[in-house]
Amino acid sequence: MASINSVEWRSICDKFTNAQRLTETESRNDPENDPFRSKYKARELLREVYCSLKSFEAGDGEEDAGGENCEQRPPDQPVDGQTEDAFSQGFSGDSPAGMRAAKLGAVEYYLGVNHVDTEELSAGQEHLMNCMKMLEKCRASSENVSLFIHVRNQLGILWAGRDETETAQGFLESAESIYQRYMKEDGRPPTDMTEYFTTEENLLTHQERTKRLFELAYTHTMYYLAQVYKNLGENERAATYCHSTLQRQLQLNQFSPMEWALNAATLSQYYITKGRYMEGRHCLAAATVISGLAGEVPSEAAAQESETESERREQLQQKRAEIARCWIKYCLNLLQDAKKLLEDNIGELDTDRQDELKRARRQEEEEEEKGRKSALLFGSEDTFDSIASVEEKVMCLFPLDFTEARTVFLVGQNYVTQAKEYFQMDGYVTDHIEILQDHSSLFRALAFFEEDLERRCKMHKRRVDMLEPICNDLNSRYYLLIRRQLMFELAETYNEMMDLKLTLANRQADNHSLDGHTIKKFNHLCSASAKYFQMFLDSLCSPEGKPPEHLEEEVLRPALVARFRVARLHSKLISSSPPVQLENLNRALENYKYVVQYCEAHPEAPAAVETELELSTEMVGLLPLKINRLKSRMAANN
Repeated sequence: MASINSVEWRSICDKFTNAQRLTETESRNDPENDPFRSKYKARELLREVYCSLKSFEAGDGEEDAGGENCEQRPPDQPVDGQTEDAFSQGFSGDSPAGMRAAKLGAVEYYLGVNHVDTEELSAGQEHLMNCMKMLEKCRASSENVSLFIHVRNQLGILWAGRDETETAQGFLESAESIYQRYMKEDGRPPTDMTEYFTTEENLLTHQERTKRLFELAYTHTMYYLAQVYKNLGENERAATYCHSTLQRQLQLNQFSPMEWALNAATLSQYYITKGRYMEGRHCLAAATVISGLAGEVPSEAAAQESETESERREQLQQKRAEIARCWIKYCLNLLQDAKKLLEDNIGELDTDRQDELKRARRQEEEEEEKGRKSALLFGSEDTFDSIASVEEKVMCLFPLDFTEARTVFLVGQNYVTQAKEYFQMDGYVTDHIEILQDHSSLFRALAFFEEDLERRCKMHKRRVDMLEPICNDLNSRYYLLIRRQLMFELAETYNEMMDLKLTLANRQADNHSLDGHTIKKFNHLCSASAKYFQMFLDSLCSPEGKPPEHLEEEVLRPALVARFRVARLHSKLISSSPPVQLENLNRALENYKYVVQYCEAHPEAPAAVETELELSTEMVGLLPLKINRLKSRMAANN
């Protein structure tokens, strides 16, 4: 074979280097009306390299295995990413035939990527599969293992883009197994594909070769596998691969701070839904710290003077606000899951259960510490302490009393303030309202832990104060679904306040009768709840005001529950006037009957409202008797 420093070889290397420069640098400046100009030029150079390489090496007496030329490439291609045994069959990687196959395969690889970049996917696939066929001729070794992995990564991306997820999975899992076996059996810094076309003085250093290229390629493999597993519904595997990808990006120092932080915050949401709050908190703490590496948000004055600074200001504010929203979900879910753990069968705090869990707390803390030691933690020497410091600000064990719950609540409320600074009502209506709803839910979860009923009632009043003005101001034409959500939540909130007032009133009634102020307050809450439930029901009606004959699945339970609640509320209104009492009881009976009759006419409905249907059926039997007794008294008095 000709010398690596021969004139002919240098010419091939120069063309390859120019093709790389055109692809990676010059293409960024291509005009909008000719966006692939540099890549087309790079393609021509790569074709010349391919033809020169075959001529150059065949002229040196190499056998042209397969008989390809620069115009005709083999039509038969492997159909997936698996190989029979990449480590034991074929030419040795460092043999002349093995190196020849690797070099030709590398050019096919770069031509494949070039065609994919210019949106010529079928041609790109053909070149990538040609590369695979070249590699079938030789064993995986330090000379070619990087190419083995890169080509499978690209084919995985290609097939995933076509929604052929299982085909993509085959290529990517093959890349993963090749990497793992190579690291186990060899582990030396492998040759990068660019080094096939580099003169001796320009070869990469040991450290660059290992970390910057090979390990990064495997990081990409893991990243793409995370996406594949997510699309296949294998969420646990997807989360594991995503977590490992993020950790490797930090170790290799190959990441964009805000993009990394947002990915870590998004991963936290998966852990939260699985009740794995230690991992969720760790992801969020890391997201907070790493996002800080992106620097300060440019001032408004700086943003007005520079378009670049304006875009940077917008990006930093938006992504940090999105991370804040992930923190809100963490605090809210932690409180809500603690509530589920502690409530009895009527939704109140089970003090016996609370005492039992407090006694078990020490063991939980020990298990948390043990779990932390075995978990895959983010960070380096520079960031590990900072991440731990953020974690210490909020617990990851379930809060068991008001003091602990309030600490979690305050952290969540702080992130509500941060998120609202960016997602303002003017411009981000839906996002702003979702944040307000989360804030309301934080108050509701905290109220569960509050033993003082008056203070609990005030927490619900805070919920009303933040949601009611928004609900009344929103245009139903554009925001009907959001208004329905707000109507229903306001109705339930007023209903909870009414129940609390009723409990307080019953305690007072042990000593003396209810005073006029208490009755007036109780009736106000009762009427307000009924009003919002009725508004919700009215929003389901036709423009002529006719209720729907058939309730869609997504509103079936809410609509029937609203009917049941309206009935219950009207039956609870306090009045000294018999005609008003009669009117309220008739309204209650009318709504109870609706629930029963609808369930009789629609077989799918009873399963959605079993408890409400049972009580409604009972009340349909009892209320007529009460109404008749009231009518008799009224007639006697007249």
